[in-house]
Amino acid sequence: MTSDIDIARAAKLQPIADIAANIGLSAHQIDPYGHGTAKLAGTCDTPSGKLILVTAINPTPAGEGKTTTTIGLGDALNHIGRKAVIALREPSLGPVFGRKGGATGGGQSQVLPMDRINLHFTGDFHAITSAHNLLAALIDNALHFRLPTATGLPLDARHITWRRVMDMNDRALRQIAIGMGPGNAPARESGFDITVASEVMAILCLANDLDDLQARLGRIRIGRDEAGTPVTAADIGAVGAMTALLVDAMRPNLVQTIAGSAAFVHGGPFANIAHGCNSVVATRAALALGEFAVTEAGFGADLGAEKFFDIKCRSAGLAPSVAVVVATVRALKFHGGAALADLGRENTAALNAGLANLTRHVENLGTFGVPVVVAINEFGSDTAAEHALVLDHCRTTLGVAAHLCRHWAQGASGAVDLAQSVAALADADTAAFRLLYPDAMPLDEKLRTVAQRIYRAADIALAPAAARQLAAFAAQGFGSLPVCIAKTPYSFTADEHIKGATTGFTLPIREVRLSAGAGFVVAMAGDINTMPGLPKAPAALGMGVTEAGEITGLA
Repeated sequence: MTSDIDIARAAKLQPIADIAANIGLSAHQIDPYGHGTAKLAGTCDTPSGKLILVTAINPTPAGEGKTTTTIGLGDALNHIGRKAVIALREPSLGPVFGRKGGATGGGQSQVLPMDRINLHFTGDFHAITSAHNLLAALIDNALHFRLPTATGLPLDARHITWRRVMDMNDRALRQIAIGMGPGNAPARESGFDITVASEVMAILCLANDLDDLQARLGRIRIGRDEAGTPVTAADIGAVGAMTALLVDAMRPNLVQTIAGSAAFVHGGPFANIAHGCNSVVATRAALALGEFAVTEAGFGADLGAEKFFDIKCRSAGLAPSVAVVVATVRALKFHGGAALADLGRENTAALNAGLANLTRHVENLGTFGVPVVVAINEFGSDTAAEHALVLDHCRTTLGVAAHLCRHWAQGASGAVDLAQSVAALADADTAAFRLLYPDAMPLDEKLRTVAQRIYRAADIALAPAAARQLAAFAAQGFGSLPVCIAKTPYSFTADEHIKGATTGFTLPIREVRLSAGAGFVVAMAGDINTMPGLPKAPAALGMGVTEAGEITGLA
């Protein structure tokens, strides 16, 4: 079968100025980065389009195709004469070289240039990594010289909470010792997170503009002084230099799909360990330039969609008009107990059992008052009986529209039914968007509400240290922040091996972290960590470069 990179390379890349002109941007409003990429050079008009969220069931090794469907839907909306602009996240090098692969879609529903976007792109991730690690270096420099902070006292080396980051899966760096040897900063334990888990990444994605970016950077909590008073990035004078590194990274990147649709690809927090949405500025640009802005939220709806609603929409004042849930017959059979090796065989019993996972996500999205459409991303091994079972369940049991989608193979024409359904729902304007919990709810109750109403847990189990941390955050004035639960994406529970739609479990919260600049509290559930590791056979082992300089093995 032809690979995604071969399909992308065969596609005709249009001049980016032409793509910009198609959505009303002049040459003065973009800064080209080569032939097929540009950054916005200024602000857009007031957002007036309707926001379409694409989410999915819990991911499986069988694949769901959420990004591919987001691109296919945007292309199909344009195909039927409705102006759509796509808004996606940037891929992280961690999964590109690890297990998951890139994040530029697949088949005929891809954003271009695929290889550049999946690798260094416009340098946004490098800028975010550098800004984060500059703050870490300034912290250790202040410790080394015992410099006074704005509180009047030096930092306490025993209570530094700011770690370092890199955009790669490297489990060996999760816990490290630094400051070793004579003449260095005080020796202490620290570690690395992956860049997509950085609070700087979250800040860039949630900031409204450069002024807001600087204010948020200044609120980053880095540790305590020697009297126990909290210290921020602003307290050690780090904000100006960090912002200087992020000026260009703050501007959305404009690219194109194979079909010629405009797409903003900007920002990239993971949804299992962060808030999982592209930047607010890119989403608003898409809303200003299109009749529809089609965006996605990472992993399944229990993570990405919940955080999209309760964190991004809350912070930015956004209100989605329609939510699309992506599912595949293969993935539903996996959730119903079928073995991975057997997913190519018809199995209506497993499929029927796996529909519980889709049902849970559709019901949860209804909790937020957003109309739902189901997109069944078709695979060649699907059978007519399996398709009929899913379609009938969606329409008769769930009461939502469902459509077979063939955009991977056919491009825009393969998702026309989905596009027409989404447009009709958006035109009907029936959404009554509401948040899951109010700002005033105590932090522990916010965690309990997400666990019980979205995951269907019986309760949460807060570790004693986590309970004390939550109480301290509330006492310091952060009790009104939303919560961001970091857990496995593969299950509603904190155990990735529990599939389907189980209920009645207890969600363990071992630790909580304050992201004061981003504006949320992170809760670590189960054994989730913020620096992934490579699989036994990482994708990097299959990559190379031809004599002509073309990259091979990128997926």
